Amino acid sequence: MAAPSPVPAVLLAVCAMLAVALHSAAGAQQLSASYYDGSCPNVYSTVRRVIQQARASDPRILASLIRLQFHDCFVNGCDGSLLLDDSPTIRSEKNSNPNANSARGFPVLDDIKAALENACPGTVSCADIVVLAAEVSVDLAGGPSWRVMLGRRDATTANFDGSNNLPAPTDDLNVLRQKFAAVGLDDTDFVALQGVHTIGRAQCRFIQDRLDNFGGTGQPDPTLDGAYLNTLRQSCPASAGPNNGRLNNLDPATPDTFDNSYYANIMRNRGLLRSDQVMLSAPGGAAATTAPIVQRFAGSQADFFGSFATAMTKMGNIAPLTGNMGEIRRNCRVVNRS
Repeated sequence: MAAPSPVPAVLLAVCAMLAVALHSAAGAQQLSASYYDGSCPNVYSTVRRVIQQARASDPRILASLIRLQFHDCFVNGCDGSLLLDDSPTIRSEKNSNPNANSARGFPVLDDIKAALENACPGTVSCADIVVLAAEVSVDLAGGPSWRVMLGRRDATTANFDGSNNLPAPTDDLNVLRQKFAAVGLDDTDFVALQGVHTIGRAQCRFIQDRLDNFGGTGQPDPTLDGAYLNTLRQSCPASAGPNNGRLNNLDPATPDTFDNSYYANIMRNRGLLRSDQVMLSAPGGAAATTAPIVQRFAGSQADFFGSFATAMTKMGNIAPLTGNMGEIRRNCRVVNRS
């Protein structure tokens, strides 16, 4: 008898995407914006109060909290697994390459959890806190607001290996589109969600190759505006080495305001990260896919805001744990003891 033919890789990828879509759809049907209305009616105001207090001493915190939703939901879905610390049975996602010395804001989530445990013990999941904190942070930065669907439960394990495959600032356009598509997000969602870079900072180490040795050519990225290149070289000199942690505004025009100027920057070849600029400038791919969306958002903040809110809701619906799955952690950093 002949050996069975190997399953084509593309078919495996399609099957994996279908499985994620089915899981996401089933879980999302059990989420509700009114989930805590009876059990913890002040959940939203509590999250907002704690974040406002944190913002007073840390202007970067809003961008950091939004980013945590991305880094949680893209790995096994929106299940709070990112918040788990190392333990004898868990290898924390916090220590993966994309998160180590980069992801931040965990103490603020701890403070939110403590306040909610005091008001409504054992009721609000860490996974829901991550998603609520992201929406509140966008709103406080001047961006859109949306009805957050709630009712997620918390994972009891983490996925360190999966967290090493998050969308990266050095990924090319095709890789980025594939990573977003794999969790059910289309090109409009992708371009809109990248717009979170309208606030926040990025370390020099994520852009150094664009300034001095792009693709091993010994030259800067040709898509980078010349004047902007000179500015970035002053901030990130090659002499500082490849691990320079100095921070640069993702949106130099309005670094702490959630608006559509990020897309105007890209139109001027002033996207800070490679993953920003490729949406407009990637040869052979951007013109027919993402570039028209960048142009549309650059011309209409209302269009961007509406698409961003829709995409954040879709991302929040990625494979949630609901019903009897998972647990409601008492401490977001550790699973409950049996």
